[in-house]
Amino acid sequence: MTFADEWTLVVAHAGGGPSPELIVLLGLAALGSTLVLALALAALVRRRSRSYLLVALALSTLLARTGVAALSAAGAVGAESHHVLEHGLDAAMAALVIAAVYDARSVRKAARDDGSRGGES
Repeated sequence: MTFADEWTLVVAHAGGGPSPELIVLLGLAALGSTLVLALALAALVRRRSRSYLLVALALSTLLARTGVAALSAAGAVGAESHHVLEHGLDAAMAALVIAAVYDARSVRKAARDDGSRGGES
């Protein structure tokens, strides 16, 4: 059995389209991802920092993954493309989180260094 056959068994039901369970699951994932992204964007608007932007972008990959799954279930994206896209989004999320942590640490270090000089440039 190939990956495509296994994927078909997961998303299809007797009617030939995506199973009702998968549709509900994707809907819940979209709702949850949208809520988390909205909270991240609210924090970004409040804090206005590069680290918060990177975190918001990282969390946006969750919504993008749901979109890829929905397109795949609808037949617009093939199983192999679905697999590659989701792994690409995973890698993008990891890179964005690492960049956010690095940026936050760099900003904190720069602020600490400026403070030790009495704020003089």
